[in-house]
Amino acid sequence: MMTTTRQHVLLYFSLLIALALVPAVDSSRYLLGQLTLFLIWVGVVTQWNLVFGVAGIFSLAQMMVFAIGGYVAAMLATHLGWSMWAGVPVAGLAAVLASTVIGFATLRQRGAYVALLTLALACAMQALIIVDTDCFSLDDGVCLTLTGGASGLSRFGDFGFREWFGYSYATIGNFYLALLLTALGSAFAFTVINSPLGHAFRALRDNPVCAAARGIDRVKYQVMVFSISAFFTGLFGGFYAGHYKAIGPTVLDISTLLFLLSAMIVGGVGRFWGPLLGCAVLMFFDELVKDLVEWRMVGIGLFTAVFVVVCPHGIVGLCERLAPRTPLR
Repeated sequence: MMTTTRQHVLLYFSLLIALALVPAVDSSRYLLGQLTLFLIWVGVVTQWNLVFGVAGIFSLAQMMVFAIGGYVAAMLATHLGWSMWAGVPVAGLAAVLASTVIGFATLRQRGAYVALLTLALACAMQALIIVDTDCFSLDDGVCLTLTGGASGLSRFGDFGFREWFGYSYATIGNFYLALLLTALGSAFAFTVINSPLGHAFRALRDNPVCAAARGIDRVKYQVMVFSISAFFTGLFGGFYAGHYKAIGPTVLDISTLLFLLSAMIVGGVGRFWGPLLGCAVLMFFDELVKDLVEWRMVGIGLFTAVFVVVCPHGIVGLCERLAPRTPLR
């Protein structure tokens, strides 16, 4: 009989393999574009779930870390002419460095104070980007600011699939690259959750006093999860910039943060399957209400509120209640 761990791995990666077959059935740019965005958000929420759900840190800095990765890759491409293939790994490392600094600055606090501090830092970063109007470099006589200011950065290339394989394969190439990053990020998260580190993170979340008595240093381990989860978040930020060939301060909008937080809650906080299921449901619902324009976020908020009341433990919790032997955890 297969262990639960093997069931997890086989079922999860079977779904990813099924997604890999989508271009063979329908290669429309809109569908693949939406699936690529879905994979980006699954990757980001999976790493946030390590921090928020598994380790119990009420951090709202996830999109700031994502933006750091995106801006680093975009600035390297814009001002230094770097390829996205070189810029994205550096974006991941830059996100780790920034998260380590942010972690030491904020994680000596607890609970709501961490949420307020991290949200304040994200808002400050967005404000600094918007007011950036000083000339940093020249491109054919055009003055470029470091971050692009309120308009963001867009004068850089992508991953080159269009040049290598032709125009029609650009979207397909980005889709498969997003799928690869999501698979790697999910495998990393699954490994951490089921490792001694994951047990230490959950101990600090569930009973910090008992964890401290057993020699688990709260700040050390929380900074650790903050930093290691930032690498893939930064990679996804860099990939986002390369996929859209643009990055702007709107990625730091509170609406995006709340959308991804809602996805984690709807899927199931602290559950490995939560990010995938939550993002799938929220993006499907978002597609249904996209014509509502300014009422879109109201609809998503009401949907999340109703879902939390009906299924307080998310989709994964509902599956466990209805089918106790489900491999979803």
